[in-house]
Amino acid sequence: MLISLYQMQPISGDAAANLSKIAQAAAAASDMGADLLVTPELSTTGYALSPDQFAEIAEGRDGDIVGALSEIAAEFEIAICAGFAERDGEAVYNSAVLVRPDGASEFYRKGHLYGEAERAAFAPGGDLPHVFDFAGIRTGMLICYDVEFPEYVRTLALAGAELVLVPTALPAGPISRRVADMVVPTRAFENGMFIVYADLCGEEGALSYSGRSVIVGPDGDELARAGTRETLLVAEIELSAYDDCRKQNPYLSDRRPTLYRL
Repeated sequence: MLISLYQMQPISGDAAANLSKIAQAAAAASDMGADLLVTPELSTTGYALSPDQFAEIAEGRDGDIVGALSEIAAEFEIAICAGFAERDGEAVYNSAVLVRPDGASEFYRKGHLYGEAERAAFAPGGDLPHVFDFAGIRTGMLICYDVEFPEYVRTLALAGAELVLVPTALPAGPISRRVADMVVPTRAFENGMFIVYADLCGEEGALSYSGRSVIVGPDGDELARAGTRETLLVAEIELSAYDDCRKQNPYLSDRRPTLYRL
């Protein structure tokens, strides 16, 4: 299976413009034979908005943004994972959706909010990330900061996840860069899974993004890596190619939780 990743410069508060950019990436990825396009955290709205702006732009799961993503997926016959501001009653969540060409969808709400700005704008998701089937591969979603908590990623691995999609908005900086360069490959290796880590890039308001998006294999090796500008990556995901890796590093089966239960 071919997986694509769109490292994207967002346009603040302009869902139509961002959806147009995602559609162009979906068309290109589909032409290359990709089955899935993963885009960044809040890629449909931009990330650097105020709480009031997020409250105004947020939509339900049956809103125009998810509907437009479904139409793009159907038109180009490619599944799309994208971030959006989700409204549920009075609460607003930092969410991700995966839409399939047939109209089916999966949703996830960010569990670990980063910094005062996110905590002012969003409610934290309260459900554990779930695992679903995508093209025969057990798949889950996280968002940005979530992947930096090893026990949270491990919950997906123990539930059988083989592929984890991580839309992110990683800020630029020497410390943040270690997340993309070191933490994400380590999470893939220690859990024997593929991770697709899709970052924003460029500048948005006062924020600068790291870029450095990456697709990582279960052995921790990079299958594709972006720089700091807009980029479309494509990599092949083949589970059987890593059977020996999992046999040599059987972390999941050799765990002894009674030794480190909190």
